[in-house]
Amino acid sequence: MPTPSDLPHADTWLVIPCYNEAQVIGDVIASARRTFPNIVAVNDGSADDCDVRIHAAGAHLVNHPVNLGQGAAIQTGIDYARAQPGAKYFVTFDADGQHQVKDVLAMLEKLKNERLDIVVGTRFGDHARDTDQVPWIKKLVLKTVVLLSPKTRRLGLTDAHNGLRVFNKKVADHLNIRMNGMSHASEIVSRIDEEGWAVGEHPVDILYTEYSMSKGQSLINGVNILADGLLARRI
Repeated sequence: MPTPSDLPHADTWLVIPCYNEAQVIGDVIASARRTFPNIVAVNDGSADDCDVRIHAAGAHLVNHPVNLGQGAAIQTGIDYARAQPGAKYFVTFDADGQHQVKDVLAMLEKLKNERLDIVVGTRFGDHARDTDQVPWIKKLVLKTVVLLSPKTRRLGLTDAHNGLRVFNKKVADHLNIRMNGMSHASEIVSRIDEEGWAVGEHPVDILYTEYSMSKGQSLINGVNILADGLLARRI
């Protein structure tokens, strides 16, 4: 019988920040674990039973006793994953079901074959597949953020707020996210620029379900992202 280290993709860890996603997190983890055996989900002070669903689905569970924000949850997950024996590749993966395993596999292949340090998913760019599926308000906000961020443009990134990222251990060991909320996306871009990490993009398909739209497409969320874009002009 193969040991966990012998399984395909055993050197890859998915990091899933989770806040009040009990309705879907079990299915998200179960689906991803068919391909990736190593998943750590950070329950970021949820008021529902996310922790129970995460544990039942077979992922490693780390609990924040209070809600600290997505940036903090991602950093906690990375800290946990990079401490595990044999961990070489890391993936930030959303808890709401928008991200797809097939895109992670393609991004891992790009990371390895093109000798990159980090690959960021994009809904835009020359080879984007589902740009017409992106809600127009979301598209306007995201493109505005790119225009506001000189570092994002300098790196050639078209979708800096895409939460699907794949990176190597060099990045994991030095990615010390300090901005707990939405601004962590701009902080990651800033770190890529400052450290000179080799970065690439890969087109991804985002699943905009009724559930994920209700969780992540609100006016308040758009305002937060635009505020992040203004912050990006300084970092």
